[in-house]
Amino acid sequence: MEAMVLVLGVSAGAGGARAMLTHSDQPHLPPIDRCSVPRRAGGGVEEPVFQAIELMREAATRRDEFITGIAVTCRCALHADAVRDAAGRSRLTIVDEPVAQLRYLRFSGQLPDEGAVVLYDLGASGLTITEADCRTDAILATRRTTVLGGDAHDALLRWQLAHGGVHIDKPTSRAYKEALTDSPVVTAGDPRTGRRMVLTRSDFNELAAAGIHHSVSYVRQMVEEAGVTPQVLAPLGGCTRNPGIRDSLAQLLDMPQIYDPEPEFVSARGAVLMATQLPSARRVRGVRFSNVPALRPAGASPVSKRKLVAALAVTATLGATVAGLLVADRESPHPATHGGTPASPLEVAETPDRLPPR
Repeated sequence: MEAMVLVLGVSAGAGGARAMLTHSDQPHLPPIDRCSVPRRAGGGVEEPVFQAIELMREAATRRDEFITGIAVTCRCALHADAVRDAAGRSRLTIVDEPVAQLRYLRFSGQLPDEGAVVLYDLGASGLTITEADCRTDAILATRRTTVLGGDAHDALLRWQLAHGGVHIDKPTSRAYKEALTDSPVVTAGDPRTGRRMVLTRSDFNELAAAGIHHSVSYVRQMVEEAGVTPQVLAPLGGCTRNPGIRDSLAQLLDMPQIYDPEPEFVSARGAVLMATQLPSARRVRGVRFSNVPALRPAGASPVSKRKLVAALAVTATLGATVAGLLVADRESPHPATHGGTPASPLEVAETPDRLPPR
C-alpha cells in the first residue's frame, strides 16, 4: 500500500451518501475530510453520491492535492446501475457494500480469521443482514427488510411525542433520537406551543423493542437457511450507535459482537481500502447482486412451513404499523451544505465470488 496517496471512499444508500477523504495508509484514522449528503425527496440514489464526491474534490483542491482513486459501495444492483449510468466518463469503482464492510473489519483487526459473521446493517431506510465467510468473503446468505430502520424509529418517536401533545418534524425527531445515543435523557419541545416532554433512552428502547425482536427472528431464519452457525455479529449503520439496540441484540442472539465506534462509516472506510487497491480502477472479480440460493450443508433440515408462516405474519403486522406512521412522512431532507455539479471515467469493480452451489 503506497503511503500518502489521497483516496476517496463513498457509501451509497437509499437515505443518501457518506464520503470519507483520507490517505491510502490511514483508513482507520480520523479522515482529512468527510461529509454526509441526504437524498433529496424524489431524487435518485446517484445524486448524493456525486454531490459528496464533488465536495471532497473541493476539499482536496484546497489542500492542493489530487484524489487518485474513488470507490463507491452499493447495496444492490439497482443502486449500482444508477451510479454507473450517472458516472459517464468519471473514473471510479463500484463495489458490493458487504465486501467493503468485511474488508475494513478485517483491516482493523476485528474480524475473526475463520468462521462466519453476520453483518447487521441497520440504516435509515431499513435493515440488511448478511452472513459471510470470514476467510473468503463469500456471501452465504443475505436478507433485506424495510419494516424497521432509522426512518421507522423517527416515526415511532414522533408518534409517542404527539400522544403527549408535542408535535415535531422529521429532522427534529432524528436529532432527539441521536441525542439519546449519548445522553440517557432529553427534553423535547413543541416549537409552536412551547409544550415540553421528557424522553429517556428507556422510552426509545421500548418503542424499538418490537422491531428488534422481529429482526432477531429474521437473523435466525437466515442463519437456519444458510446452515452455517456464525461466530460473531457486527452491528453496522448509524442506528446501532444506540447502546440499547446493541444490548438487546446481545441478549436475544447470545452472540459475541464486533463494534466499530463509527458504524455508519464502516462502508465508506472499506471503500477507501478498495480505492487504494485499485490505483487505476483495476478490475477485480466479484459477486453478482442477484439472489443466490443459500448454502446448506448436507443433512440440514429445511425451514418448517409453520416457522415461515409465523415470520411472515410478524413481518406483515409490524410492517403495517410502521407504514401507517410513515405514510404522511414525506418531508424533503435538508440539502447538503455545499452544492456540487455531478462528477462523472467509470470502472466497475466486482467482488469475490460466492461459494459455488453444492
